[in-house]
Amino acid sequence: MGVLRLELPTDPRWVNIVEKNIEEILTDHAWCEQKAATNAITIITNNSEHEDLVTDMLALAKEEIDHFEMVHEIIKKRGLKLGRERKDEYVNELAQYMKRSNTGSRVSRLVERLLFSAMIEARSCERFKVLSENIKDEELSKFYRELMESEAGHYTTFITYARKYGQGIDVEKRWREWLAFEAEIIGKYGKKETVHG
Repeated sequence: MGVLRLELPTDPRWVNIVEKNIEEILTDHAWCEQKAATNAITIITNNSEHEDLVTDMLALAKEEIDHFEMVHEIIKKRGLKLGRERKDEYVNELAQYMKRSNTGSRVSRLVERLLFSAMIEARSCERFKVLSENIKDEELSKFYRELMESEAGHYTTFITYARKYGQGIDVEKRWREWLAFEAEIIGKYGKKETVHG
């Protein structure tokens, strides 16, 4: 699927589910942005020796928090409520896959974390594209089109750093394995009014 290389596209009918519960998709989306910011900070905490990585992860964390704020503003403007944080089963499955593979060196752990992050950004980008092209709500259509471009940039950042710091690791081969794993699990999702659900 183009630059993202996802193997299984989201069924556009998922948007019909989303449209029945806008409050839920916005709440879930807001928490996705918060978790993405936290993830970037975790990468900084564990890899502070890489100055360029720290600089770019700080910028990314700020951008994700800005996105959280943007979603929260839409929620407030529409008289909706930001609900409690939602569990993201899709991300949890990817995290389990990362943990099983995270038994090697610090370098391999960094590469796994970066590929895990790239995978989430790639699917989020694809979901935002599907939303922007199919949702009837014009404000949200425009909003998700703009965010889609940002998520694509984050995906590229993570992949670039995996290649840069993955000395001795066949990052391209490992990314293909991540894509294959994601294709195996994503078929279960796209049935709920959440970003990955």
